[in-house]
Amino acid sequence: MHVIIETKNLTKIYGMGDARVAALDGVSIRVHEGEFVAIMGPSGSGKSTLMNILGCLSRPTSGEYFLDEEDVSGLDKVELAAIRNKKIGYIFQSYNLLSRTTALDNVILPLQYDRVTERSAEERIVLAEKVLKMVGLDDRMHHQPQELSGGQQQRVAIARALVNNPVLIMADEPTGNLDSKSGEEIMQLLHDLHGEGATIVMVTHSSEIAAHTQRTIHLRDGKLDKVVSNGKKEE
Repeated sequence: MHVIIETKNLTKIYGMGDARVAALDGVSIRVHEGEFVAIMGPSGSGKSTLMNILGCLSRPTSGEYFLDEEDVSGLDKVELAAIRNKKIGYIFQSYNLLSRTTALDNVILPLQYDRVTERSAEERIVLAEKVLKMVGLDDRMHHQPQELSGGQQQRVAIARALVNNPVLIMADEPTGNLDSKSGEEIMQLLHDLHGEGATIVMVTHSSEIAAHTQRTIHLRDGKLDKVVSNGKKEE
């Protein structure tokens, strides 16, 4: 089966000399295409550092990271940005939407940064409208974030994550700012996307949220602690 994420002995060191701290210390994991995986760990476990490396926001100090079978471990910031835009869709806890900008224009944004696929302005609009409809926001496309509920803003963020048809969706505490009802709706949406074949890696501090996934990768003190199957059907 096609491997989307493979890390080999990843380390991330902060500081120098006596102040050296290993945020990650030899982490090797693998995520296959179509998997829904959670990453958990107490504060200081290294989960945010791992998320940043998997999301091509930072580079490891040593070790290898293959994303969609491409070694991205040694890429510079410009190259990492290009990979992010092409292959990764982000869903953040705080939505990270542009204020005073409509839902539609927020979703179009990644398409404007896509230097590889030439699309006309009209094609971008059609594509953005399609994913907004997919997340149930047909009637909210021209609303700005302050006119939307938290759950609706997160749906816009999910649509933005999907618009470039990424190989990997990274969800960082996607229900963290939501009430329980909205959180359940967002998790159902992620389930639906997974059911359609999306590969999703989600960082969460909640074991209840993690239980929605097929397996949970637990980190502790920068190391891989354990991997727990959640009893969900592995595709």
